[in-house]
Amino acid sequence: MSENLKTIKELADEFNVSKQAVRKRLTEEFRANHVETVTSNGVKTLVVTYTGYMLLKQHFTTSNATGNDKVTDTSNPTTGDLSVVKILEQQLLVKDKQLENKDSQISQMQNLLDQQQRLALQDKKLLEEYKEEIKELKSLTTQSTSANLFKDVDEPKDIEIDKKKRRWWPFGK
Repeated sequence: MSENLKTIKELADEFNVSKQAVRKRLTEEFRANHVETVTSNGVKTLVVTYTGYMLLKQHFTTSNATGNDKVTDTSNPTTGDLSVVKILEQQLLVKDKQLENKDSQISQMQNLLDQQQRLALQDKKLLEEYKEEIKELKSLTTQSTSANLFKDVDEPKDIEIDKKKRRWWPFGK
């Protein structure tokens, strides 16, 4: 692969451990931050970024070394310590970008929530206006039907005429 991206097999060969040992170190959090999937010749391959490589290197070199072989002096930082510091700085930068992204997402969601609340209030006002209009229309229709009833009471002659015209037997005309 490239210098910055290494496969699990390359890492296992470099650290003199098995591929299973390397995979065991690839937790979900580690995969999310330091592992990518690369497709070459139609085959998907997991590769570890440079920062992930440095973390794995630190882990395997400290776990492979015996207590007598490696003595750490905290007063004088070594190149390995500096690389760890660089890795941590890069991780902090990534986290800062993620926080900025989350802040913008939160502000967008707040704006959408405010907009939804305003629309809900407008809908409620319109609904109440429509209810008032319906009440007014019902009162108008009940007044007009009561006026029609009084009109029918005033004209009884039409009803008597209708009764005279009707006969219950169809023959004898």
